[in-house]
Amino acid sequence: MSEAIAQLVRVDRISKHFGEGETRVDALREVSLEVHPREVVALLGPSGSGKTTLLNVIGCILDASSGSMDLDGERVIENGSWQRRDLRKLRLDKIGFIFQSHNLLPFLDATDNIAIVLQLAGADSKAARRRALELLDYLEVGNRGTSMPATLSGGEAQRVAIARALANKPRIILADEPTAALDSKRAGIVMDLLRKLANEQNASIIAVTHDEKIFDRFDRMFYLRDGRLESS
Repeated sequence: MSEAIAQLVRVDRISKHFGEGETRVDALREVSLEVHPREVVALLGPSGSGKTTLLNVIGCILDASSGSMDLDGERVIENGSWQRRDLRKLRLDKIGFIFQSHNLLPFLDATDNIAIVLQLAGADSKAARRRALELLDYLEVGNRGTSMPATLSGGEAQRVAIARALANKPRIILADEPTAALDSKRAGIVMDLLRKLANEQNASIIAVTHDEKIFDRFDRMFYLRDGRLESS
């Protein structure tokens, strides 16, 4: 299959419910979608529509009740069941996460906030710090490598968080409201960075967002309502 049509993310009739009987909540109802390399796509919809649930299933944080999912050519869920035991390694190898709150560890400087992810994946400390510094330079915050999170601006902290998400060179990057805490200028800079990453690393970016000021930055937008995909 050529790179032009290969999917990095393929979700096939994924459903997810919580509880049973009268207390059952159907968070996702047979959702199917595909995301290709170098695409930046949005998950939109009202509160409670299933956006974050879908992001968490794709991120292998939540299991599915039914359906199948492929990530980077690997069957990860089949008929609602995990096909891999080591989900932690799967996440480290394939997926990067970016959140609305940068979630940087307050007792580590910017460099070590990135390096720790690499060390968890087995890298030695020198190699981890070298990669962390490369990423900070790439995202144009190399001068803040020794800075503690509390001293970073909102835009700088989000760049460090993006660097952390890229530490293990994932091809699938999941972002949950990545620009909600930023003003229009900084939100645009973050989205331009994500576009650059998608193009240069042949990656897919999937973002949950309500932020109308960045809608024009997406290749496609998927709309969810009551757990169902309405259109794309």
